[in-house]
Amino acid sequence: MKNLVLLIFTFFIFNAASAQYNLRELGDRAFKKAEYYQAAFYYRQAEDKKNVHGSIPFYSAGKGDKNYIPYRLAESYRLYRDFQNALDQYNLVLTTDRNVYPLARLWYGLCLRAAGRFDEALKELRQFKTTYKENKEFIGIAEREIANCLFAKKQLASYKPLKVIKMQAPWNDGAGTYALDGNAGNYWFTSSRLAADNKKHLNNIFTASEKNSSTPVFINFNNGTINTGNEYGTPSITPSGKKMYLTVWYKKEDKTILAIYSSELQNNTWSTPVKLNNTINAEGFNTLQPRVADDGKRLFFVSDRPGGQGGYDIWVSDLDTAGNPLNAVNLGKTINTQFDEEAPFYDTTHKKLYFSSTGFTGLGGFDVFESYENNGSWSVPQNLGYPVNSPKDDLYYYEDRGDNQIYISSDRESDCCLNLFKLKYTPVFISGKIIDCDSNKMLSGVNISLTDSISGAVLQKFVTGANGRYDFKNLKSTAFKLTTGKVGYFNKNISMALNGDTLYIPDICLKAFAVNKPIALKNILYDFNSAHLRRASKIELDNLVSIMLNNPHINIELASHTDSIGNDRYNLILSQKRAQSCVDYVISKGIDKSRIIAKGYGKNRPVAPNSVPNGKDNPAGRQLNRRTEFTVKSNF
Repeated sequence: MKNLVLLIFTFFIFNAASAQYNLRELGDRAFKKAEYYQAAFYYRQAEDKKNVHGSIPFYSAGKGDKNYIPYRLAESYRLYRDFQNALDQYNLVLTTDRNVYPLARLWYGLCLRAAGRFDEALKELRQFKTTYKENKEFIGIAEREIANCLFAKKQLASYKPLKVIKMQAPWNDGAGTYALDGNAGNYWFTSSRLAADNKKHLNNIFTASEKNSSTPVFINFNNGTINTGNEYGTPSITPSGKKMYLTVWYKKEDKTILAIYSSELQNNTWSTPVKLNNTINAEGFNTLQPRVADDGKRLFFVSDRPGGQGGYDIWVSDLDTAGNPLNAVNLGKTINTQFDEEAPFYDTTHKKLYFSSTGFTGLGGFDVFESYENNGSWSVPQNLGYPVNSPKDDLYYYEDRGDNQIYISSDRESDCCLNLFKLKYTPVFISGKIIDCDSNKMLSGVNISLTDSISGAVLQKFVTGANGRYDFKNLKSTAFKLTTGKVGYFNKNISMALNGDTLYIPDICLKAFAVNKPIALKNILYDFNSAHLRRASKIELDNLVSIMLNNPHINIELASHTDSIGNDRYNLILSQKRAQSCVDYVISKGIDKSRIIAKGYGKNRPVAPNSVPNGKDNPAGRQLNRRTEFTVKSNF
């Protein structure tokens, strides 16, 4: 009887171990094929069996060590971007045996960043960077993630007049829903929701109307036959509304093949997609995410074809009148990095490209960036910041001119999938008055321009009326530069940042000037018989530096004067030294030396009597004569 019990127990242990082993092997196969969702399913089951039956000695060494399955499960979760579940598994590995899997801390920090736990992420990432000494690639990843965390903390601390709102059903319905495009009040998007008789969650294109909130309609490109095998997504509609560019993809053995196709609208039905020529679809490489410019003349797309910067790059093709691609040009290293750039959207009116990237500093994952085009060159991409971007993936920026609405796709509220979101701006207002610095009277006819401090784009312009008042309304930025201009007055530039939806600026005074008319500088102070500038003098000279920076068209003479005490030669030498000290300071602040000269006049140009009529000393007059002033000599 005892032998029978032992035999049954041994059989039970063997079967439990064998089941765990088989599940692990199935997980390994799926992991090798990059089928991470399936791999996680098998590893999860293997982990559950281990927890039920305890650690099984038969498989306790080598590949079957106790943290093998938790680590592979964590990796699977992370690689299909279920960061929350990955966190728990990486934490389990780190608390039991952190030495066997040294990268666990790096990925744990990354997952903490994706969860928005930036301080915890920084602690783990910095510890990893300090202790890990092997592959520089992983140290580089840690450095990028540290930069992302610091950037994210700064973004979250600043005010943004913007809310990101998840679209409700029937737009989002629990499955992946992303890559929206529109035309004349109709919309197309990608979704993995169940369609018609298809029982699998495959990606397909759906259409809907903002005005009609009925269930989105599945687009069946095969005219009656369910789109089996292939998946369809990222639609881009031409301005005419008669042509759609889209991505079609399918599995071939262990490889996913992606290419760009086009479909024509014929009798209110989309035709079977036709693959674009090899100009776009380079043989042996993936091409995806087409986006036609809103003038219909160019097609932006994404590819891993040769000639790029690494990973997936953004390319552009000129289109002929029939919409066929004529060439393929990489946007270059300003836009593309060694990592991935995806989801382009081009605003023809403002010559601005929006795209998503993992290669620049951001909040983490894919962030949305913008860049201006100028004669084929691109400005340095600027991160759109929080809340457009989140610690997770944010892609497919789309601006609908028809309803003045911006859309993005993000997985910020999901553990698996992208969903559609709207951006809702809270209108920002800036107002104030312009006065004359000397008379304090309101100034009319002042030209004021407001620019975005980050992009440099001019947002609005205004000319003051008799009340000297200006008002800027319905702004969408938070950092601005206000520039004033009026003939006979120095220009002034003021930088500002919002902490609320309305900014009232104190009165701005403009200083009048005329060529060859001296302007006194107050509080330029020296020690007795010295040309050394006191600290208060430098504060006053900083104001002069600002004037010269804001008015690059003027050249000036900076003059120093003395009272009548001392002989002529002494006063000339001292005043020249003092004037030169001021000029040297101004030049040290970045003003070109060709724009400013020093001149010492000694006691030769008094503005008040140094003595009263009876010959006695006049201290008040001498004080007025001991002065420093500047004169605009040219205004070109």
